[in-house]
Amino acid sequence: MRGARDVASWLLQEGHEVCLADADAQVAGLEHLARPESEVHCGVDLMISLGGDGSILHAVELVSEHDIPVLGVNYGNLAYLAEVEPTDVRLAIGRWLDGDFVLNERMRLDVRVEQPDVPKVLEDIPLASSAPADSLGMGALNEVAVEKFDRGRSISLLLRINGKPFTGYTADGLVVSSPTGSTAYSFSLQGPILSPELESLLVTPVATHSLFDRSLVLPPTAKVRVEVFDERPAVVAIDGRMLGSLHPGGYMECTASPHPAQLITFKERVFHDILKAKFGLGDEG
Repeated sequence: MRGARDVASWLLQEGHEVCLADADAQVAGLEHLARPESEVHCGVDLMISLGGDGSILHAVELVSEHDIPVLGVNYGNLAYLAEVEPTDVRLAIGRWLDGDFVLNERMRLDVRVEQPDVPKVLEDIPLASSAPADSLGMGALNEVAVEKFDRGRSISLLLRINGKPFTGYTADGLVVSSPTGSTAYSFSLQGPILSPELESLLVTPVATHSLFDRSLVLPPTAKVRVEVFDERPAVVAIDGRMLGSLHPGGYMECTASPHPAQLITFKERVFHDILKAKFGLGDEG
């Protein structure tokens, strides 16, 4: 990507240290600046994301546990999270260096997956982590989804809130979102739009065959658990990225993270104004 090369070259000329995650360095032709993803946060003061919202989600995943701010540069289309256009990236970095910015904190989700012993009769998608296959912890800025493995058949899921059974669902899945994620996957499921200034967990069913098909908005103190309780396996995806399979007896547990995403902004961002702009809404009906 030319943008990455230009920004890296300028920062190096200005006397700053620059590193890129391995895969990004390969794409940009900056292999000499490559660093393993697990180490990309080391010694870093600012993460710069060049792309759309998907790129920012990945950047947040890499550094938020270490309380490193992210500056989003918009090379995408319908971007809610990116703050800066490519032509303004040098000015934006200069303002950050001068302390002329606002830190916009967004609630994230801590996600834990517990997997039972996988029966040999079931086809398995390996969990995408170096962690033990029966236990995995990750974070999400938008959402975590537990969905059906077999396209032709629904799955049976049990939703627990703070350890107590709430209800069972026969559905294509359940999505647990942050307020930021309410305009992502949950939005396509007719879930409510929440201001990202809120702190809450949003649970939205996917094509449920149950009588209760509404979204739930829960406080940030809630612990949400989704269990697979029949013979059909499910798949788990975090922020649109496939994590792996979840078999009967396994569960996904979700809570508010103590490490919010820290997004750099330079002006007041009024959420309903952003919605109007993104969806072309007028002042009149």
